[in-house]
Amino acid sequence: MVRLAIIGGTGVYDFDMHVMEKITFEEIETPYGRVKFKIVEHGGRSVAFIPRHGAQHSIVPNKINYRANIWAIKKMGAESIISTSAVGSTRLFIRPGDFLIPHQFLDFTKSRESTFFDSPERGVVHVDLTNPYCSRMNLMLVQVAEDLGFKCHDRGTYVCTEGPRFETTAEIEMFGNLGGDVVGMTNVPEVVLAREAEICYSTICLVTNFGAGTSLTNLTHKEVVDTMKANMHNVRNFILAAMERIEFLPECPCRNSLAEYGGFKL
Repeated sequence: MVRLAIIGGTGVYDFDMHVMEKITFEEIETPYGRVKFKIVEHGGRSVAFIPRHGAQHSIVPNKINYRANIWAIKKMGAESIISTSAVGSTRLFIRPGDFLIPHQFLDFTKSRESTFFDSPERGVVHVDLTNPYCSRMNLMLVQVAEDLGFKCHDRGTYVCTEGPRFETTAEIEMFGNLGGDVVGMTNVPEVVLAREAEICYSTICLVTNFGAGTSLTNLTHKEVVDTMKANMHNVRNFILAAMERIEFLPECPCRNSLAEYGGFKL
Protein backbone atom coordinates (compact mmCIF):
# COMPACT_ATOMS: atom_id res chain seq x y z
CA MET A 1 0.00 0.00 0.00
CA VAL A 2 1.30 3.45 -0.94
CA ARG A 3 0.93 5.83 2.00
CA LEU A 4 3.61 8.39 1.11
CA ALA A 5 4.22 10.36 -2.09
CA ILE A 6 7.36 12.30 -2.98
CA ILE A 7 7.03 15.21 -5.41
CA GLY A 8 10.47 16.07 -6.78
CA GLY A 9 11.15 19.66 -7.76
CA THR A 10 13.96 21.24 -9.78
CA GLY A 11 16.96 18.91 -9.90
CA VAL A 12 15.04 16.00 -8.36
CA TYR A 13 13.78 14.33 -11.52
CA ASP A 14 14.61 10.82 -10.46
CA PHE A 15 15.48 9.15 -7.21
CA ASP A 16 18.45 7.31 -5.78
CA MET A 17 17.35 4.16 -7.53
CA HIS A 18 20.34 2.00 -6.57
CA VAL A 19 19.14 1.90 -2.94
CA MET A 20 15.60 0.92 -3.88
CA GLU A 21 14.52 -2.68 -3.53
CA LYS A 22 11.90 -2.55 -6.29
CA ILE A 23 10.71 -0.06 -8.89
CA THR A 24 7.50 -0.17 -10.92
CA PHE A 25 6.04 2.34 -13.39
CA GLU A 26 2.36 3.17 -13.15
CA GLU A 27 -0.28 5.58 -14.44
CA ILE A 28 -3.51 6.94 -12.99
CA GLU A 29 -6.31 8.60 -14.92
CA THR A 30 -7.81 11.67 -13.22
CA PRO A 31 -10.51 14.18 -14.24
CA TYR A 32 -7.63 16.55 -15.03
CA GLY A 33 -5.46 14.21 -17.09
CA ARG A 34 -3.24 11.14 -16.81
CA VAL A 35 -0.39 11.06 -14.28
CA LYS A 36 2.68 8.87 -14.72
CA PHE A 37 4.71 7.99 -11.66
CA LYS A 38 7.04 5.43 -10.11
CA ILE A 39 6.41 3.21 -7.13
CA VAL A 40 9.66 2.58 -5.28
CA GLU A 41 10.15 0.27 -2.32
CA HIS A 42 12.65 0.97 0.44
CA GLY A 43 12.83 -0.35 3.96
CA GLY A 44 9.57 -2.22 3.54
CA ARG A 45 7.67 0.87 2.45
CA SER A 46 6.16 1.61 -0.95
CA VAL A 47 6.47 5.25 -1.98
CA ALA A 48 5.13 7.03 -5.06
CA PHE A 49 7.53 9.40 -6.83
CA ILE A 50 6.36 12.15 -9.19
CA PRO A 51 8.82 14.56 -10.87
CA ARG A 52 6.92 17.84 -10.75
CA HIS A 53 8.54 19.31 -13.88
CA GLY A 54 8.70 16.03 -15.78
CA ALA A 55 11.70 13.73 -16.13
CA GLN A 56 13.60 16.25 -18.29
CA HIS A 57 12.39 19.49 -16.65
CA SER A 58 10.07 20.11 -19.59
CA ILE A 59 7.12 21.64 -17.70
CA VAL A 60 7.33 25.27 -16.54
CA PRO A 61 5.91 26.10 -13.07
CA ASN A 62 2.74 27.85 -14.28
CA LYS A 63 1.88 24.92 -16.60
CA ILE A 64 2.24 22.07 -14.10
CA ASN A 65 -0.95 20.03 -13.77
CA TYR A 66 -1.13 20.39 -10.00
CA ARG A 67 -4.71 19.15 -9.71
CA ALA A 68 -3.99 15.97 -11.63
CA ASN A 69 -0.92 15.22 -9.49
CA ILE A 70 -2.70 15.68 -6.16
CA TRP A 71 -5.83 13.83 -7.34
CA ALA A 72 -3.67 10.90 -8.44
CA ILE A 73 -1.87 10.86 -5.09
CA LYS A 74 -5.21 10.81 -3.28
CA LYS A 75 -6.56 8.09 -5.56
CA MET A 76 -3.58 5.81 -4.89
CA GLY A 77 -4.36 6.08 -1.17
CA ALA A 78 -1.39 8.16 -0.03
CA GLU A 79 -1.86 9.99 3.25
CA SER A 80 1.23 12.22 3.21
CA ILE A 81 3.29 14.18 0.68
CA ILE A 82 6.87 15.36 1.00
CA SER A 83 7.88 17.71 -1.79
CA THR A 84 11.19 19.31 -2.64
CA SER A 85 11.62 22.87 -3.81
CA ALA A 86 14.60 24.90 -5.03
CA VAL A 87 14.25 28.41 -3.62
CA GLY A 88 15.94 31.77 -3.54
CA SER A 89 16.56 33.62 -0.29
CA THR A 90 15.49 37.12 0.71
CA ARG A 91 17.62 36.95 3.89
CA LEU A 92 21.40 37.11 4.13
CA PHE A 93 21.36 34.61 7.00
CA ILE A 94 19.52 32.03 4.84
CA ARG A 95 22.32 31.01 2.54
CA PRO A 96 22.72 28.81 -0.56
CA GLY A 97 23.10 25.20 0.54
CA ASP A 98 20.86 25.67 3.60
CA PHE A 99 17.62 23.77 4.01
CA LEU A 100 14.40 25.44 5.17
CA ILE A 101 11.07 23.90 6.19
CA PRO A 102 8.35 26.51 5.54
CA HIS A 103 5.39 26.91 7.87
CA GLN A 104 3.54 29.66 5.95
CA PHE A 105 3.25 30.94 2.39
CA LEU A 106 2.45 34.13 0.49
CA ASP A 107 0.68 33.55 -2.82
CA PHE A 108 1.71 35.76 -5.74
CA THR A 109 0.58 33.38 -8.48
CA LYS A 110 -1.82 34.76 -11.06
CA SER A 111 -3.41 32.23 -13.40
CA ARG A 112 -3.36 28.79 -11.78
CA GLU A 113 -6.27 26.50 -11.02
CA SER A 114 -6.02 26.39 -7.24
CA THR A 115 -9.03 24.36 -6.10
CA PHE A 116 -10.90 21.15 -6.79
CA PHE A 117 -14.15 22.91 -5.91
CA ASP A 118 -14.84 25.13 -8.91
CA SER A 119 -18.02 23.62 -10.33
CA PRO A 120 -21.67 23.23 -9.27
CA GLU A 121 -21.15 19.46 -9.15
CA ARG A 122 -18.33 19.74 -6.61
CA GLY A 123 -19.99 22.50 -4.59
CA VAL A 124 -18.35 25.39 -2.77
CA VAL A 125 -15.66 24.70 -0.16
CA HIS A 126 -13.65 27.20 1.87
CA VAL A 127 -10.73 25.25 3.30
CA ASP A 128 -8.92 26.52 6.40
CA LEU A 129 -5.22 27.29 5.87
CA THR A 130 -4.30 28.77 9.24
CA ASN A 131 -1.41 26.30 9.23
CA PRO A 132 -1.04 25.33 5.55
CA TYR A 133 1.82 22.88 6.05
CA CYS A 134 1.52 19.80 8.24
CA SER A 135 2.93 20.86 11.62
CA ARG A 136 3.58 17.27 12.67
CA MET A 137 5.52 16.42 9.51
CA ASN A 138 7.42 19.71 9.70
CA LEU A 139 8.68 18.80 13.17
CA MET A 140 9.77 15.40 11.90
CA LEU A 141 11.67 16.92 8.96
CA VAL A 142 13.46 19.43 11.17
CA GLN A 143 14.50 16.61 13.52
CA VAL A 144 15.75 14.52 10.58
CA ALA A 145 17.84 17.44 9.32
CA GLU A 146 19.30 17.95 12.79
CA ASP A 147 20.14 14.25 13.10
CA LEU A 148 21.88 14.34 9.71
CA GLY A 149 23.86 17.43 10.67
CA PHE A 150 22.33 19.66 8.00
CA LYS A 151 21.93 23.42 8.33
CA CYS A 152 18.15 23.68 8.36
CA HIS A 153 15.92 26.64 9.25
CA ASP A 154 12.98 25.23 11.17
CA ARG A 155 10.39 27.73 9.94
CA GLY A 156 9.94 30.37 7.29
CA THR A 157 7.49 31.93 4.87
CA TYR A 158 7.57 30.66 1.28
CA VAL A 159 6.66 33.25 -1.36
CA CYS A 160 5.23 31.61 -4.46
CA THR A 161 5.51 33.56 -7.71
CA GLU A 162 3.98 32.79 -11.09
CA GLY A 163 7.20 32.25 -13.03
CA PRO A 164 8.79 31.12 -15.16
CA ARG A 165 10.75 34.38 -15.01
CA PHE A 166 12.86 35.21 -11.98
CA GLU A 167 11.87 38.10 -9.73
CA THR A 168 12.97 41.72 -9.95
CA THR A 169 15.06 43.41 -7.27
CA ALA A 170 12.01 45.45 -6.22
CA GLU A 171 9.90 42.31 -5.86
CA ILE A 172 12.49 40.58 -3.70
CA GLU A 173 12.71 43.67 -1.49
CA MET A 174 8.91 43.77 -1.21
CA PHE A 175 8.69 40.06 -0.39
CA GLY A 176 11.27 40.48 2.36
CA ASN A 177 9.40 43.45 3.81
CA LEU A 178 6.18 41.42 3.81
CA GLY A 179 7.82 38.64 5.81
CA GLY A 180 8.81 36.33 2.98
CA ASP A 181 11.98 34.35 3.63
CA VAL A 182 12.37 32.23 0.50
CA VAL A 183 10.96 32.51 -3.01
CA GLY A 184 9.89 29.67 -5.29
CA MET A 185 7.39 28.98 -8.05
CA THR A 186 5.63 25.71 -7.19
CA ASN A 187 4.30 25.35 -3.62
CA VAL A 188 1.03 27.07 -4.54
CA PRO A 189 -1.44 25.64 -5.39
CA GLU A 190 0.16 22.29 -4.52
CA VAL A 191 -0.06 22.79 -0.76
CA VAL A 192 -3.64 24.14 -1.04
CA LEU A 193 -4.84 21.20 -3.12
CA ALA A 194 -3.23 18.75 -0.70
CA ARG A 195 -5.17 20.31 2.17
CA GLU A 196 -8.41 20.15 0.17
CA ALA A 197 -7.68 16.48 -0.50
CA GLU A 198 -7.02 15.93 3.23
CA ILE A 199 -3.40 14.88 2.68
CA CYS A 200 -0.58 15.90 5.01
CA TYR A 201 1.91 18.06 3.09
CA SER A 202 5.37 19.41 3.89
CA THR A 203 8.19 20.79 1.78
CA ILE A 204 11.94 20.42 1.96
CA CYS A 205 13.32 23.67 0.54
CA LEU A 206 16.93 23.81 -0.60
CA VAL A 207 18.23 27.35 -0.92
CA THR A 208 20.03 27.57 -4.26
CA ASN A 209 20.66 31.31 -4.52
CA PHE A 210 20.09 34.76 -3.07
CA GLY A 211 17.22 36.71 -4.59
CA ALA A 212 17.67 39.47 -7.15
CA GLY A 213 19.49 42.47 -5.74
CA THR A 214 20.72 40.46 -2.75
CA SER A 215 23.40 38.75 -4.82
CA LEU A 216 26.28 40.58 -6.50
CA THR A 217 25.56 38.82 -9.80
CA ASN A 218 22.51 38.25 -11.97
CA LEU A 219 20.69 34.97 -11.38
CA THR A 220 20.71 32.17 -13.95
CA HIS A 221 18.87 28.85 -14.08
CA LYS A 222 22.27 27.16 -14.34
CA GLU A 223 23.19 28.53 -10.92
CA VAL A 224 20.04 27.01 -9.45
CA VAL A 225 20.62 23.62 -11.09
CA ASP A 226 24.34 23.57 -10.22
CA THR A 227 23.63 24.27 -6.55
CA MET A 228 20.98 21.56 -6.50
CA LYS A 229 23.39 19.08 -8.12
CA ALA A 230 26.10 19.92 -5.60
CA ASN A 231 23.66 19.19 -2.77
CA MET A 232 21.81 16.25 -4.34
CA HIS A 233 23.45 13.72 -2.03
CA ASN A 234 22.14 15.63 0.99
CA VAL A 235 18.68 16.03 -0.56
CA ARG A 236 18.40 12.30 -1.22
CA ASN A 237 19.67 11.36 2.23
CA PHE A 238 17.16 13.79 3.72
CA ILE A 239 14.27 12.18 1.82
CA LEU A 240 15.38 8.62 2.56
CA ALA A 241 15.65 9.35 6.29
CA ALA A 242 12.24 11.05 6.26
CA MET A 243 10.72 8.04 4.47
CA GLU A 244 11.91 5.81 7.30
CA ARG A 245 10.85 8.19 10.09
CA ILE A 246 7.41 9.30 8.94
CA GLU A 247 4.33 8.19 10.88
CA PHE A 248 0.79 8.10 9.55
CA LEU A 249 -1.67 9.34 12.15
CA PRO A 250 -5.39 9.48 11.25
CA GLU A 251 -6.04 12.10 13.92
CA CYS A 252 -3.76 14.67 12.26
CA PRO A 253 -5.88 17.80 11.54
CA CYS A 254 -4.75 17.74 7.91
CA ARG A 255 -6.59 14.45 7.46
CA ASN A 256 -9.89 15.98 8.54
CA SER A 257 -9.73 19.42 6.96
CA LEU A 258 -13.07 19.00 5.17
CA ALA A 259 -14.94 17.33 8.02
CA GLU A 260 -17.66 20.00 8.00
CA TYR A 261 -18.28 19.21 4.32
CA GLY A 262 -18.37 15.47 4.81
CA GLY A 263 -14.75 14.93 3.77
CA PHE A 264 -13.03 14.93 0.40
CA LYS A 265 -14.61 12.70 -2.24
CA LEU A 266 -12.93 11.53 -5.42
